[in-house]
This record gives sequence, structure tokens and C-alpha cells, in this order.
Amino acid sequence: MKIQISDKAAAWYKDEMLLKEGDFVRFFARYGGCSTVQQGFSLGVSNEEPNDIGAETKKEGITFYIEEKDLWYFDENDLLVDFNYKLGEPEFHYSK
Repeated sequence: MKIQISDKAAAWYKDEMLLKEGDFVRFFARYGGCSTVQQGFSLGVSNEEPNDIGAETKKEGITFYIEEKDLWYFDENDLLVDFNYKLGEPEFHYSK
């Protein structure tokens, strides 16, 4: 699977999470919420170092990644993190 993150979304995470070059952002499956790929689960985000990277991309010096154990959540879809200007926050899209 691939992770794509827009420049604006990466900048938003960097600002909101007070990230600096060399930091990490993890996307993970969490119980509860709403998702178009896994009913009863949603995508969580945290700032933590990886253990076993299953997919990753780098933008603005930040490594955005998904642990191997969370790949099931994406059901063989790629993750695109874009920025919703109307809401002023990132939004997630999934595509095969």
C-alpha cells in the first residue's frame, strides 16, 4: 500500500502537532467511529516512533507511516491525506 500526503496537509500536521524534522506521524486503526473501509473503526493519528513500519512516506522532513499490524484496516487501499479548506483540516481518502 502507498501513503500520499498533500503539501498543505503535511504543513497542517507539522503546525498542529508541533513537529520538527525527523519526527514521526503514525496512522492507525482505532475502535469506534466511522470509516468507508472498515465498519466500526476509524483512523487515528499519533506522534510516535515506529516499531514495524508497513507503509511510509516522507514530507517536510516528517515520516508519515502505518505499522504492519494496522495494514488490515486499509483493506488493500492506498491512503491519500488531503486538506479540506472549508473545514480547515486534513481529510482521508482511500483508493485501490
